[in-house]
Amino acid sequence: MNESKNSILKNPTEQTLDESTMTSFDHVIINANLATFSAQYGFDIYTDEHTNSIPYGQLNNAAIGIKNGKIAWVGTQSHITAYLTHYQNHQVTDVGGKWITPGLIDCHTHIVYGGNRSNEFEARLQGASYQDIAAQGGGIVSTVTATRAASIESLFAQSEKRLIALMKEGVTSIEIKSGYGLDLDTERKMLTVARQLGHKHNIHVSTTYLAAHALPPEYKSHMQDRSDDYIEQVCEWLPILHSEGLVDAVDGFCENIAFSTEQIRRVFEVARVLGLPVKLHSEQLSDIGGSALVAEYKGLSSDHLEHLSEDDIKKMAASNTVAVILPGAFYTLRDTKLPPIEALRKHRVPMAISTDCNPGTSPLTSLLLTMNMGCTLFYLTTEEVLAGATVYAAQALGLSNKGKIEIGCDADLVLWDIARPADLAYQMGLNPINGIMVQGKWRETV
Repeated sequence: MNESKNSILKNPTEQTLDESTMTSFDHVIINANLATFSAQYGFDIYTDEHTNSIPYGQLNNAAIGIKNGKIAWVGTQSHITAYLTHYQNHQVTDVGGKWITPGLIDCHTHIVYGGNRSNEFEARLQGASYQDIAAQGGGIVSTVTATRAASIESLFAQSEKRLIALMKEGVTSIEIKSGYGLDLDTERKMLTVARQLGHKHNIHVSTTYLAAHALPPEYKSHMQDRSDDYIEQVCEWLPILHSEGLVDAVDGFCENIAFSTEQIRRVFEVARVLGLPVKLHSEQLSDIGGSALVAEYKGLSSDHLEHLSEDDIKKMAASNTVAVILPGAFYTLRDTKLPPIEALRKHRVPMAISTDCNPGTSPLTSLLLTMNMGCTLFYLTTEEVLAGATVYAAQALGLSNKGKIEIGCDADLVLWDIARPADLAYQMGLNPINGIMVQGKWRETV
């Protein structure tokens, strides 16, 4: 453990602030137990001296001062008690010893799409193969067709239901990808709906351009491979949509059934010119070097990763690229190849966790259930999945001001009626939420 961390841990909660500061907060939360996920308060999953770390970065009998939508002070309850008389009743929330975490972050979703594929779910249960379904016009082609046909109003209405389900469980930030349009107009429509959802529901939405998701029907030919032609279009659309303020990051699907590393590299080069961060769907079905590619571009994250090699894990560690683990797809597809969790731990690669909400392989709108799946299917610890839905999910989106309870971070907080943080991953089907704060203001309802 380094010297600076030792100095912090000696007395992490006591901060010397003058009276004028301690009496000028917009809001104060008192009598709280905090899971901060902040290194300033001892959170460190990967330290060599794990006994010196504090699980969840937790602080007991704590209080939070909030100013201008930001966390302005974190300390012990006793430190602020003398100043409470300066505040009106509506400015103080006494949470009675309940737990507070950072707002949850769902860092990999496809929640904007048209149509419904439960018929395919039924067909698979009756023995139909993926190839059978695809030959009948199902699979991603079905979703592309429905999304292209949907009006922007209809697409918004369908997608809003999925967003609200996530928000009810404490999600205050979310990533939403395009990728079911596969043409300029529909990719624009999807990203516009994502922006509209964020504006209406006062939730942070990170938009990701995923036109390199699959080859659209009009580019498929038995006579020739037109995937290079399509990637050329993907590269041409990206600057257009970026200029319209619709793109925060760029993604692709790098697999034998999708696009090669060289094709994705062409897309990433355009992203680099535009100054956009990159991420990638990679190593879900095979290992063709996708994670090495995204690490080369110092990408935010590499996602899925069941077939990830240790050599590429080392490259991710060197580039500080987050591993995003997606147990919902593993579960739905009845996969048996586990991601290399131990190797990721060994090389200290941060692991985020997400719903991967999509119509085909992970129709999942519960981040709490996702955390439970991460523990039961992938043998992650409760601390790992909770960090994966907060501080590391924020890192996977490049959001340095979210995902932890720390001075200067956004006051996006969730109040839970639980005995300990592990309850959030342990329980299934019970939502113990008591309150959600976004940018320093409690939500009335979700």
